[in-house]
Amino acid sequence: MKSKSIKTAFTLMLMSSMLIAGCGGNNNADSNKNAANTGNNSSTATATDSAANTTADTSPVTFSFFGADASPNWNKMQDEVGKVITEKTGVTLNAEYDVGSGGGEQKISLMAASGDVPDLIFPKANLSKLVDAGLIIDMTDLIDKYAPNLKKVYGDNMKRLKYSKDDQKIYSIPTNAGVDQQSFDAGGGFEIQQRVLKELGYPQVKTVQDYEKVLKDYVAKHPETDGQPTIPLTLNADDWKIMITVTNPAFITTGAPDDGEYYVDPTTYAAQLHYKRPAEKEYFRWLNHMYSEGLLDKDTFVQKDDQYKAKVASGRVLGLISQEWEYQDGENALKAAGKDEYTYAHFPVTLTDEYKDHSFQSAGVDASGISITTACKDPVRAIKFLDWLASDEGQVLMNWGIEGKQYTVNADGKREIPADVQKKKTDDANNFAKETGIGLYTALTAHYGDGVKDSTGNYYTTNFPEQIVAAYSDAEKETLKAYKATTWKDLFPKESDFPVKEWGALYNMPTPTDGDYQVTFKKTQDIIRKRIPEAILSKPADFDKVYDAFIAELNKAGAEKMEAEYTDLVKARVSLWTGKDL
Repeated sequence: MKSKSIKTAFTLMLMSSMLIAGCGGNNNADSNKNAANTGNNSSTATATDSAANTTADTSPVTFSFFGADASPNWNKMQDEVGKVITEKTGVTLNAEYDVGSGGGEQKISLMAASGDVPDLIFPKANLSKLVDAGLIIDMTDLIDKYAPNLKKVYGDNMKRLKYSKDDQKIYSIPTNAGVDQQSFDAGGGFEIQQRVLKELGYPQVKTVQDYEKVLKDYVAKHPETDGQPTIPLTLNADDWKIMITVTNPAFITTGAPDDGEYYVDPTTYAAQLHYKRPAEKEYFRWLNHMYSEGLLDKDTFVQKDDQYKAKVASGRVLGLISQEWEYQDGENALKAAGKDEYTYAHFPVTLTDEYKDHSFQSAGVDASGISITTACKDPVRAIKFLDWLASDEGQVLMNWGIEGKQYTVNADGKREIPADVQKKKTDDANNFAKETGIGLYTALTAHYGDGVKDSTGNYYTTNFPEQIVAAYSDAEKETLKAYKATTWKDLFPKESDFPVKEWGALYNMPTPTDGDYQVTFKKTQDIIRKRIPEAILSKPADFDKVYDAFIAELNKAGAEKMEAEYTDLVKARVSLWTGKDL
């Protein structure tokens, strides 16, 4: 699993994806077969025998779900939005979520082996395991017959829903990213506490050297914070989150977009593990230097996720290199305690001035999504549920809440969030989400991204400049004003600075589940997660030796053959989506 390097990708989206879910049922082989037949029959139903195309069935039904992310705010649809969804559709979700930070890999592997799957599933990067096991139905005809709202949202991007060039069925509805997304804020980059920037006179923060100087200067003046040792920089290397805070920043700071574990040459489409780029070696050398200088937390590679968040919540961590969704629990605790000056500003830091942060380069319509399994006995009802959520009514409900409770409509017809509601949404985000359900359901279906307006002239989402600014704390506004910016996004390169990636978001691209690919990929991941920390923690004089041995070990494990196979997959995807003959 990979995560976006931008707020769009994860401050809203991943919060949403963390809150979708599924429950595996006790489905035997016969019921799976019958359910599959039901799906096939419904997919081939004629228009004349489908009054359900236009008639809503709101009789009670429960669908089981499994979501590949944890969902700390899920309230069994007893939140305000969830109750309305059930009232409008008759649907209740019986939800099970992945435990911890495993991204669902272990659970989904067991499902693929046993055939015991829930009705619907959000499998993230593990979709191919279920497809190859024959457990996911083709939604092409279901969407065509029963899902006008899904077709409206995706529009000309429907071809991007196809699984692969060789298998052009639709097995998944991309839901973890908004269509036509126009980002207005940034939630990633290199973070520094507001109080640090203020005391140092709001210094320039553009390169890793600038960033290092800020942390070094402040900790020299304040070696303790509230009676505890001040931590200049800490990273979260617990399980897959090592990618978010340790390894992904290597390509972000050196001018490459997020393509998972690979770097793709934009001209030849040749793919290689991104760690092989010479520039990235220099980024890891900088982390090695930070550790040797005592500026990188000595516990970075041994602490667990909860310990990391507790440090953030303590207020003694000056800097982070992450995405807001990843450390948000700790920052929310600071907000709840009235310590807004301890929260974090976001900067597009690069290794040197020659590079440009690609966080906002668009991947187009391509995201993790929802699939209907062969265990679902009523796929028509399931697709209609997903379609209702994608309707204007559903999207406004999921994003804004209930009129008169979470928002009002002024005399000019504009939706507004009352100040007291916004304060609770900002200062007590977790309880607000749990009670209202706002933000918990968007990743269940197709939805428009930030910046898209509905037929009333209002934005579908609450993330537009005026509302974003209204949600900022006074400390954030003071920092932004000092840097002559209105939102954090103003500090970053814009989407228009880059072309839309022809290959989309590669961390969502299906890869072979048979043959050598998965075995080799697992070997390389094990090497990366062992050797990158080793290189960072090594003596500076030994860094080159350790890093070069790391690259050699990757190749010995079969990386070059794996990269060639991945290159072919990239070219096939580009050919499918663009029509290019590659």
